Amino acid sequence: MLDLPENATLGDVLSHYEKQVPRLSGLTSALAMSVNQEYAGPEARLNPGDEVALLPPVSGGVEEPRHAAIVREAINTEALVAGIKRPEDGAVAVFEGIVRNHSRGRGTLYLDYDAYEQMALKQMESLATQALSQFQVRDVAVIHRLGRIEIGETSVLIVVAAAHRGAAFDACRWLIDTLKRTVPIWKKEHFADGAVWADGEPFPEQIPRAEGSHSTGRASK
Repeated sequence: MLDLPENATLGDVLSHYEKQVPRLSGLTSALAMSVNQEYAGPEARLNPGDEVALLPPVSGGVEEPRHAAIVREAINTEALVAGIKRPEDGAVAVFEGIVRNHSRGRGTLYLDYDAYEQMALKQMESLATQALSQFQVRDVAVIHRLGRIEIGETSVLIVVAAAHRGAAFDACRWLIDTLKRTVPIWKKEHFADGAVWADGEPFPEQIPRAEGSHSTGRASK
């Protein structure tokens, strides 16, 4: 709980925490911010009771999401693909993100995924809805797993059903690429000699950054 003066902005929140944690000032170009689980810029005005988050670059608040889910158990790809298929479909495109045994020139032991869960699920459901409206596809499923994930296990699954393969491929590619750049999910890579949070891809230009709306942030892979 943070007490702020009337007409305070997100920028005021950032200034407060920069004073508490001085090294934060060197990271603001890579941070995004949100108010009530929606991305917002430093100039956004705050109201009493608003939920504010400072988000490091990325790798729920939706009632009964129809197309997205965040899970902690193993993802059953075969069952999910079978469940989405319909007689009118001519194609089902599937992307499975799996944990590999190496990164940064080092052997990987396992990955650990964390998230701002409510916002992440809300963003994933929004992406699914956008895909349905932008591409000629019938249905999509977007599943991300959190927690410890072992080598060879699935961390993220995208399934797209459509009458034609072109639309299914295009929507599947757009979904995973956009998810990786915009949804607040992060991964920690564990090695035999230590662990690091993964470097990320840049936030898209339309997402405001803590240091102005055109800074270059990094999002998780």
